[in-house]
Amino acid sequence: MPDDAEIDEFARLFTGFLERMQQRRAGGDRESLRDRLRDHLGVEPEQVPVVSANFPSYDLPNVQLAVEAWFDSHELLGLAGSNRGHHSLGELLELAQYDRFGIGAVDYQRLPIDVGEEMDCVAFGFYLGVRGEGRYVALLRAANPQYGRMRVDLEVLATEAADSLLDALPELIREHNIFRGKVVSFEGHEFGQGVGPFRLHPRPGITRADVVLPDGVLERVEREVIGIADHRQTLLAAGQHLRRGVLLYGPPGTGKTHTVRYLLSRLPSFTVVLLAGTSIGFISQACALARLLQPALVVLEDCDLVAEARDFSHGMENPLLFQVLNEMDGLAEDADVAFLLTTNRADLLEPALMQRPGRVDLAVEVPLPDAEGRARLLNLYGPGLDLRPAVVGELVAQTEGTTASFMKELVRRTVLLAAEAGTPPDADHLRTAVAELLSSRDTLTRRLLGATNGDVPDYTPPPPATPGIYPG
Repeated sequence: MPDDAEIDEFARLFTGFLERMQQRRAGGDRESLRDRLRDHLGVEPEQVPVVSANFPSYDLPNVQLAVEAWFDSHELLGLAGSNRGHHSLGELLELAQYDRFGIGAVDYQRLPIDVGEEMDCVAFGFYLGVRGEGRYVALLRAANPQYGRMRVDLEVLATEAADSLLDALPELIREHNIFRGKVVSFEGHEFGQGVGPFRLHPRPGITRADVVLPDGVLERVEREVIGIADHRQTLLAAGQHLRRGVLLYGPPGTGKTHTVRYLLSRLPSFTVVLLAGTSIGFISQACALARLLQPALVVLEDCDLVAEARDFSHGMENPLLFQVLNEMDGLAEDADVAFLLTTNRADLLEPALMQRPGRVDLAVEVPLPDAEGRARLLNLYGPGLDLRPAVVGELVAQTEGTTASFMKELVRRTVLLAAEAGTPPDADHLRTAVAELLSSRDTLTRRLLGATNGDVPDYTPPPPATPGIYPG
């Protein structure tokens, strides 16, 4: 009669037999992952240590290109089996002993890498790579915020030092980075905090003739932003820093954003990171990207919107704007990074800038266009109107206190009135359009276009808002 030990051993073996048969049925005739890795490494996979690293979710294509550049040659494998994404590489190897997982198709994720261009990125796949005499297995996984994985994961096991691959990755990511020289903006995760996919934007094609500002204004901005870039070697040799900050301030609709777009056109080799409103909260990530891909330009539009926004970190009472200024100051002096800030409320920014001196090197007012500027804007936006100088002078006199946005809408409305009449646009259509925009019925329209004509008071920064009190 068998003793208890024999019965226990039989029960263990029989249970293992049933599990193996069930897993065989589930896996079918799939090739064993463990066998394939053992054949590639030349040793049992469990004997090789696993090292890992993670990266921002938006860096998936850069990590993939860096890994592929590291290997002399590689083969890419997928994995079949349920719930494979919830296990670490070590756990996958352990479960693979029971043939729960087998070789399958690679998972891909299509991501934009430029305007109108996409890349099929590895979302879950094994790289069986060779470099010199070393044999490597690298498991690359995309972020999956829906299931709480907010970053790109890379796990490596190797017959040589696996750390050598991870040590080389930062420089390879910088070298092969697809965002270099692109214009990008950040988006948040749908399922959690942090940076999500990038949005890529076409670089504007604005010429100097397209920018209408008072004499000397644009020249000052060009010298600070473009001039330093053109003479970086001379400045560095003289011991001068390259990091700079420029603030463009003034009423809405005067051309601050248009000026920024012109500078983007003049700096085609610069990586540009656009942040606006509450997305300025991603300033740390923006500065990290700018530092990596310099020369770079970080654009912070409407900074006044975060001048009194509080940091979400526990125990932090500083405005988000202070974090922006601290990040600007944290870059090395030889970092070729320019910051462009725009605001309609310089009065809100000034106290913060005074408490954090040295972050902004140049503050330039972009005022309402004068008579000469309005005439230039009329000709710029309406070259097809073919207006006589007398008509231009008449309209310029009528539009005192209006903005560039107002002049642009004036021309568009003129063309629309002519189209409704079925005739080419002429001076009468222009007079009708300006009469409509200046009428009492369009008071709010003028306000939305930034105009200060007529019943709208001249631009004067209002007093700072008091928390809990409506400023109107």
